[in-house]
Amino acid sequence: MTRVEPSADIPESLEQGGNLAGEASPATAAPDRALPPSSSKPSGEPPSSPRPKTGPRAFLGVLGPGLVTGVADDDPSGVATYSQAGAALGVGMLWTAPASLPLMYAVQEICDRTALATGDSLGTLVRRRFPTAARWVVGVLVVALIVANCLNVAADLAAIGSGMELLHAGRDHVWAAVAGAGLTAALAWGSFERLAKVFKWLCLVLFAYVGVLFVANVRWGAVAAGTLGLRMTWNWTSIGLVVAVLGTTISPYMFFWQSGHRVEEMRAESDTTHASQPLPQRPRKAALRNLFLARIDVFVGMLVSTAAMFAIMVSTASTIGRNGPATIKTASDAAAALAPIAGQSASIIFAIGFVSTGVLAVPVLASSGSIALAGLLGKPWGFDLSVRRAPVFYSLIGAGTVGGIAISYFSDNPVSLLVLSATINGIAAAPFLVVVMLISNSRTLMGQYRNGRLSTFFGWFTVAVMTAAGLAGLYVTIWNPH
Repeated sequence: MTRVEPSADIPESLEQGGNLAGEASPATAAPDRALPPSSSKPSGEPPSSPRPKTGPRAFLGVLGPGLVTGVADDDPSGVATYSQAGAALGVGMLWTAPASLPLMYAVQEICDRTALATGDSLGTLVRRRFPTAARWVVGVLVVALIVANCLNVAADLAAIGSGMELLHAGRDHVWAAVAGAGLTAALAWGSFERLAKVFKWLCLVLFAYVGVLFVANVRWGAVAAGTLGLRMTWNWTSIGLVVAVLGTTISPYMFFWQSGHRVEEMRAESDTTHASQPLPQRPRKAALRNLFLARIDVFVGMLVSTAAMFAIMVSTASTIGRNGPATIKTASDAAAALAPIAGQSASIIFAIGFVSTGVLAVPVLASSGSIALAGLLGKPWGFDLSVRRAPVFYSLIGAGTVGGIAISYFSDNPVSLLVLSATINGIAAAPFLVVVMLISNSRTLMGQYRNGRLSTFFGWFTVAVMTAAGLAGLYVTIWNPH
C-alpha cells in the first residue's frame, strides 16, 4: 500500500509487489520503550540459523496477529449481527462483505505497518505524534473506547454463557462470570499466546456455515444479485443493520490490538541479529521481506473474517430468513441456520463456535483499550510482563472484564446486546481512524514506510464511510425512526 524509490538492493519481486511509501530517509525517532531483556542477544553472539520451513508449514508460520485479529473480528457480536442481517433482510446485505474487505485490509495493514516501522503501539505513537492538548482529546476517546469495550465484553461473555447453556452445562450467567474471571487470570498469570493458538483453530467451526451453502438449497441467483447490491431495501431498519455490520468489521479495538500484538511479536523475535528492531533499523531486503509477509498475514486474516461473514449471512438468509423477515432473539434461534448440515447437532456446533470465538475475543477486547491507554500514559504494557511490572495495564484489563461481567449479569437478551455493541463500534470508529491516518502519514514517525497514495486513498475513504455510518448510527440509536 506504500512505495519505495527504486534501489539496486531491492529484489525485483518485492519492488513490484511491496508498493511501499514515502521517501528514502528512515524514521529517525527511536522507540520510547525498553525491550524485554530476553528479546536481545549479546553483541558477540552469532545469529541462530533455524531450519527454514517450506510448504504449508512456512505459510502457517507467517500467520500471526493478522489472523488472530481476523478471527477475533468474527466474535459472537459479529456472528449475531451477520445472522440478524441474513434473517431480517435475506440476501439484501450480502454486498457488505465484498465492500468491507478492502476497507478492512487497508485499515489493518496501516495499523500493522505503524508497529513494524516504529516498534511502538498506537497508544505510544499518539504520545509521540500529538501535543499535550491533542493527547487529552485522544485520551478521552480511549477512555470511551474502554467503556464501549466493556459493553462488547459483556455481550461476548453473555454469548459464552448462552453457548454453555446450549450445551446443557449450566446457567448462562454463571458461565459468563466464570469465563470472565478465568480469562482475566489466564492473561495475568498465564499465556494469551497459548489460549490464542488453541481457540483460533476451534473458531474454524464457524466454517460449518460454509457447509450449509452446499446443502441448504441456496438460491444462487438471488445470492449473486444480493452480492451486487441489487436486493437491498433501504429503510431505517436496514441502515441500522448496515451500521452494525460495519461496526463489527471495522472496530476501533482492532486498530489497537493489531499494532499491539505485532509489537509483542517483534519483542519475542530471537532468530536474527536484527530481531525486535523496527523496519528502518533492519537491512533493506530483510525489512521488505518482513513487511511483505506481514501483509500476507493481515490479508489472510481479513479474508477469513469476510468469508465467514458472507457464509453466515447466506446460510441464515437461506434457512431462518427463507420465508421472509425473521428476528433472532436467542442463541438457539441463530443456531437453527446450521440445521441443514448438522441436524440435531446444530445447537452443539453453534455453541462450540460461540464459546470459542467469545473466549478469543474477550481478551482482545479487554486488552486493546488497555494497550492504548497504557501506551498513551507512557506506562509499561504487554503480556510478556508480570502484573508487578505492568500494574496499570493489568488493572485496566481487570476493570474492563469485571465491568463486562456486571453488565452481562443484567442482560436477558444477549443477541440484542451483541448487535447494540456492534452499532456502538460503528459510531466510534471514525475518530480513531482519523488518529490512525495522521500517525501513519507522519514522515517523522514513519519515514519511508508512511502511507503511499493507495493507502492514503483507502484510509481516508474508510474515514468518510465510517463517519457517515456513525452519524446514521447515532440517529437510529437516539431517535429510533423505525
